[in-house]
Amino acid sequence: MPRRPTRHRQLLKPRPLTFSAFSRSVAQLASSYMAKRQMQDSKLHRESSSKSAGNKVFKHTLEEKNEQSESSSDEEFEGVVQADFAFFDPKPNDFHGVKTLLQTYLDNKQWDLSGFVDLILGQTTVGTVVKVEGDEDDGVFSVVTALNLQRYKDHKCIVEFKEFLLKACQEEDVVDDLRSVLGEQAQNVGLLVSQRVVNLPPQLLPPLYDALFDEVSWATEDEPTEDLRNSFRFKFYILVGKIYKHKNADLRKKLSNDSDEAIIYTKPEDEIFHRVSLWSFSFPLHAQQPSTHELRNYRFMGLVMAVEADKIATFRQELKSLINES
Repeated sequence: MPRRPTRHRQLLKPRPLTFSAFSRSVAQLASSYMAKRQMQDSKLHRESSSKSAGNKVFKHTLEEKNEQSESSSDEEFEGVVQADFAFFDPKPNDFHGVKTLLQTYLDNKQWDLSGFVDLILGQTTVGTVVKVEGDEDDGVFSVVTALNLQRYKDHKCIVEFKEFLLKACQEEDVVDDLRSVLGEQAQNVGLLVSQRVVNLPPQLLPPLYDALFDEVSWATEDEPTEDLRNSFRFKFYILVGKIYKHKNADLRKKLSNDSDEAIIYTKPEDEIFHRVSLWSFSFPLHAQQPSTHELRNYRFMGLVMAVEADKIATFRQELKSLINES
């Protein structure tokens, strides 16, 4: 079903959103680091691609801010860029932008990422990319979708995705549940993929997730075949996120500092997903991470969560409340 683009005029400036002052300050440091990495990756691609004249303003702005950040870490993203963001259905031209966002989706694993991106872009009835309105560049600021694990089970990327999770899960009380949702229950499981640049305005999150879950609901009625309609009748969602976990978080003792959080979430919505999840597990990440004084007691971890579909209404409500209160 075609969708009319939703425009949001926002300041393109990092505004990390978490539930405590300590988490917010640490997230700010991590955001500056990861934003620089993402922009460098995006810049490398843009320099290797042909560009039309209409794309030059946006390209210049990003490069100018990247040069500023290289000269002084304290000046990273201090300026602001006003942009009209719009939601669009995925299309083939978004390939490189989406692939850049998903570069470390499975840590540093070498896997069929290109095939995974092709699946996301090929499913246009459910899925959204966020871009700057009027800019026909391939710059993608966010991607969100839900892929049925059974529908795509024979694709190499999904096979490798399942293998990665099963290998990463070292928690005996969870591994059987994980095998179940990846196996016999896969026809009812949606892989919820949500990646974005770290400085995307948080005010875009509620409409972005509303668009996703509304499209899932519409697809159960509007898809042309019964098999396709049933493929969106999810009972569970699987999510893969990233967190900073305190080294003493699993120990039944007081953290070293009263202000320390057991977990710092790199995306604010993941805290809500985690709270309403049926089960979850974490695992060490090997991808490069920021090294700061504030993070000295934390480990960079992957977080896998299983969320029942009937918890999504609660998630949407809590996400709206969180953004409105920030």
